[in-house]
Amino acid sequence: MSPSRGLFTQNGDKDWDTGSTASSPASIPEYTGPRLYKEPSAKSNKFIIHNALSHCCLAGKVNEPQKSKVLEDIEKSTSNHFLILFRDSSCQFRAVYTFSPDTEELTRVAGYGPRTISLAMIEEIYKYSSDRKRFTQIPSKTMSMSVDAFTIQGHLWQSKRPTTPKKAGTPK
Repeated sequence: MSPSRGLFTQNGDKDWDTGSTASSPASIPEYTGPRLYKEPSAKSNKFIIHNALSHCCLAGKVNEPQKSKVLEDIEKSTSNHFLILFRDSSCQFRAVYTFSPDTEELTRVAGYGPRTISLAMIEEIYKYSSDRKRFTQIPSKTMSMSVDAFTIQGHLWQSKRPTTPKKAGTPK
């Protein structure tokens, strides 16, 4: 009987007890390189908000300075969950906020709007669709970690200052 045939039984199955142990866990040296798997921390929507700002809210060359300032402020923040404030249902960008589930308050990170917003001030909530590159309204009033944008009640926005009427031009 040849040595290579010694690993197989009479019915052709491999005899694992007498086989080589070269691939056993004890003989493989422990991996000491960088860890590829990262333990998930608290869920973050930073990447989604980054995409929404870049492709939808502040897209284009005209908005480049404002977009880079807002993205820089988001990167400086230690928060995990960000929300975009819209002026109204036309989804016009105003500011980025962080949401704290403990205090149930939203705090402004960048942009224009109230410094803090309570849940009672929120009118509509939206979810960003990455594949469609647009926001869709969620038929709910409950703030959760799946919300990406919101609007506040219209009366909370500062009204424009009244302008003085301009003198009519004299006809020639």
